[in-house]
Amino acid sequence: MKISSNRHRFSWAEKSGIAALLLALFLGYFDYSYAVIPLLLFLLACLLAPFCPWCAFFLPLISRGVPGSVGVAITIDDGPSPATTPVLLELLGKHSLPATFFVVGENAAAHPELVKMMVDHGHAIGNHSFRHDHLLMLRSSRRLHDDIAHTQQVLAGQGIRPLLFRPPVGITNPRLGPVLAGLGLEAITFSNRIFDFGNRNIDHLSARVLRRLQPGTILLLHDIPPLDQEKTASWTKEVDQLFAILKKEHQVVPLAELIGRPVMKVGQTENS
Repeated sequence: MKISSNRHRFSWAEKSGIAALLLALFLGYFDYSYAVIPLLLFLLACLLAPFCPWCAFFLPLISRGVPGSVGVAITIDDGPSPATTPVLLELLGKHSLPATFFVVGENAAAHPELVKMMVDHGHAIGNHSFRHDHLLMLRSSRRLHDDIAHTQQVLAGQGIRPLLFRPPVGITNPRLGPVLAGLGLEAITFSNRIFDFGNRNIDHLSARVLRRLQPGTILLLHDIPPLDQEKTASWTKEVDQLFAILKKEHQVVPLAELIGRPVMKVGQTENS
């Protein structure tokens, strides 16, 4: 595993842990029963933080645009998929909207022509793990590293080097920061999560997105077919309607512009 040469910076988790320990020692001087309170609060924070996509508790995390952002960015997870990627590309092109696709490595390996279509249409590519393992953050550091690195290698073979990693379901852990640093990646989540459950809940999708849209929002959509194939037409209609309103009423910008840093490099391998 490649180790980052950057000087270590304490995370909020480490700072909170040290503060909790010092406070416990201080309170324990007066009454041992009080000492457990800051330690329990720290433990609770460690249990809850992984499930808060906007919480940079364990590592630096991008969850919205830079301060003062007036635009919004479209990001699309879980593809590429022969059933939905061409539809999304057609709709994005119809409304002249930029997007960033956070692809799953095994899907990218199976459908390199769809990844090429994404790039040819002017969209960016990010790393979304190799198999979209919902329990990835419970795996060892080695498994975590190998999974993310595998996707980097697949995309490097297609001339793409992602600079951003989005963890499955937006869940993080204390080991993710060093792994990403070693791979030259940064973590990114989202600020508009509409709980479509991977296009399983598509009813009123556009309305749910627009209700929560604010300047600086990183919008999350999915590039996978609805579980009920009969709802594919409804999903297409909802996305078309969403894109039309975004184009008319909001300033949609590339993710790189919103967050003030590049999303990927094209024509370069992982080590270039």
